[in-house]
Amino acid sequence: MNALGRHILAEFYGCNASILNDVKKVEDIMVNAALEAGAEVREVAFHKFSPQGVSGVVVISESHLAIHTWPELGYAAVDVFTCGDRVNPWDACQHLVTKLEAAEVDAREVKRGQLKEVTAQKVS
Repeated sequence: MNALGRHILAEFYGCNASILNDVKKVEDIMVNAALEAGAEVREVAFHKFSPQGVSGVVVISESHLAIHTWPELGYAAVDVFTCGDRVNPWDACQHLVTKLEAAEVDAREVKRGQLKEVTAQKVS
């Protein structure tokens, strides 16, 4: 691997609004997406907004998954960031496509930590 991590930035369109507005369902889907990718879940925090919408994060040993939903638009913004080469963030994204019932997804991968040269530095 020539980067410390892989960060998927995904836009989910045409999702099931009732799923996007259900904090428990969104949490379960996100945790299972992490597990499907082979990640180790550490912490989970989700919040239901009034009148609608859910935001949350699944902290994994390998980094995190985050989601913000707009049920009224059938839209979700998702980040899947993994470090190392054991976990495939695209596996998590594919799980989300299915479970959020997305009609369309626009996703791209950003390589994180492409270090040109590693040098030891003393921190004082």
